[in-house]
Amino acid sequence: MNICYLFPGGRSKALTLSYDDGQIYDRKLVSIFNEYGIKATFFLNSANLGKDIFVLPDEVPQLYKGHEVGIHTKTHPFLDSIPLESVIEEVIEDRKCLETLVGYPIKGMSYPYGVYNEEIVKILPSLGIEYSRTVNSTYSFNIPTNFLVWNPTCHHKQDLLEITKRFLETENKNHLQLMYVWGHSFEFERENNWKLIEEFCKMASKTTSVWFATNIEVVRYIKALRLLEFSAKRDIVYNPLAISVWLSVNGRTVEVKGGEIVEIK
Repeated sequence: MNICYLFPGGRSKALTLSYDDGQIYDRKLVSIFNEYGIKATFFLNSANLGKDIFVLPDEVPQLYKGHEVGIHTKTHPFLDSIPLESVIEEVIEDRKCLETLVGYPIKGMSYPYGVYNEEIVKILPSLGIEYSRTVNSTYSFNIPTNFLVWNPTCHHKQDLLEITKRFLETENKNHLQLMYVWGHSFEFERENNWKLIEEFCKMASKTTSVWFATNIEVVRYIKALRLLEFSAKRDIVYNPLAISVWLSVNGRTVEVKGGEIVEIK
């Protein structure tokens, strides 16, 4: 029996994005994403909110509604250059502040300046962090093996449209493909290239074969897939979590709802 994992709706491709720092240019970026139905994650430094060119604390819940807010640490330090006790404070205090604003548990993070080390990675789960994005581009569409060191596909300045075209045209229904784009909204303003992200959104939104998701939605879905329990003959599967997952069984799409045991002969 040929069994392969699928994304929601029986898709084999997913697209997720993230943007750091929470500057006022997020307002325009969010409006573009909303226009095309694209989902993204926005990593914020709570100590900067309301200062200079950063978004206001009071606008965070409505501005990022429908997207995800994650932490970028409280003050954006080089994490490998401060005591571990300070790393803990930077993560926990950012979570506390942002969770108060958005009203849900925050489980995601991006490393300030892309800097981390083994000690920092090890401590994050005890601080409630399930994933953290790096700045190391892979230019590939593979699912990460360790979400605490989540290497994106590319920065939006790195041949975004060409990579997107390759992502959309490459077809392999037996292999999950994930494209991850990251950056800073101020870069579009500084380089006067808002047209780039608009072209990207227009290109991506034309297809129905891609699941648009926030970072945490991807993490939770992959976790759900990895927790599926199969019988020895792989003709029965149990989904112990609350969300539905999808499988390809001998080329047939099968939905396994949360809490269900399904025969997949």
